[in-house]
Amino acid sequence: MSGRAELPVRSLGADPAAFTEFYRAHVDEVTQFVARRVADPQLTADLTAEVFLAVIEAAARYRGSFGGPRTWLFGIARNVVAAEFRRSAREQRAASLVAGRRLLDADDVDRLTEKIDAFRKVRELHEKIRTLPESERAVLELVSVDGLTVAEAAAALGIRQGTARVRLHRARRTLIVLLTHPVVEAEVMS
Repeated sequence: MSGRAELPVRSLGADPAAFTEFYRAHVDEVTQFVARRVADPQLTADLTAEVFLAVIEAAARYRGSFGGPRTWLFGIARNVVAAEFRRSAREQRAASLVAGRRLLDADDVDRLTEKIDAFRKVRELHEKIRTLPESERAVLELVSVDGLTVAEAAAALGIRQGTARVRLHRARRTLIVLLTHPVVEAEVMS
């Protein structure tokens, strides 16, 4: 966004024009963030919408986190996706996927399917990454996959930069072992 990026963030819930500008500036980035983690186009669209609903709800509490609105947005997106994974683990997937969905037209589904297919290899890598401890995985995803700096990732996760650096180093070291020695994966997971 422009140099006035932080000013409208606190008013996103009350100012439709500011929200529209923020949404247009970040919707593609948020959709890609979700598509790297979710293989279903309908769920990708739903979670992207949930991220922006959460932005509206949280905007008044925005305090200018380190890294600004983009870091704040990635923190919200990560929380929305994590909440969905927790929710789907508790519920039967078939029932939860059908209820309360906004239907997409064929063009929307095709466009999202193309994005999801483009990130297929990334999702396979995410399967390996999911074997890492949550604290290490979170920093690795935000830095290596989503392009945040270590400082921005630390801010999004609410931890110190030094802690983020240590977790990132451990995650990368473990991931290198998993990728270069796939047989070791079963041992690492147990």
